[in-house]
Amino acid sequence: MNPDEWRAMMEVIPDVRDGLTRTERIVLYVVHETQRELNGRNVPTAMLYGRVLEYVDMSEAELHVYLDRLGVRGDAL
Repeated sequence: MNPDEWRAMMEVIPDVRDGLTRTERIVLYVVHETQRELNGRNVPTAMLYGRVLEYVDMSEAELHVYLDRLGVRGDAL
């Protein structure tokens, strides 16, 4: 297996410790850090999407799928 295939596989396999994929962990990290910057206020989805793109290449629809999977409600962001 070459390094690119290995990285692609690691993107979709959940971690045994908590069941999160690498991308899910990044989304949660970015939400947390952005909330800290905003002093606990809700994070606009557009702001979150822009910041997540710094780590992972995904469409806006894919971000919404991850947010749904993580249980983040649209009005809570």
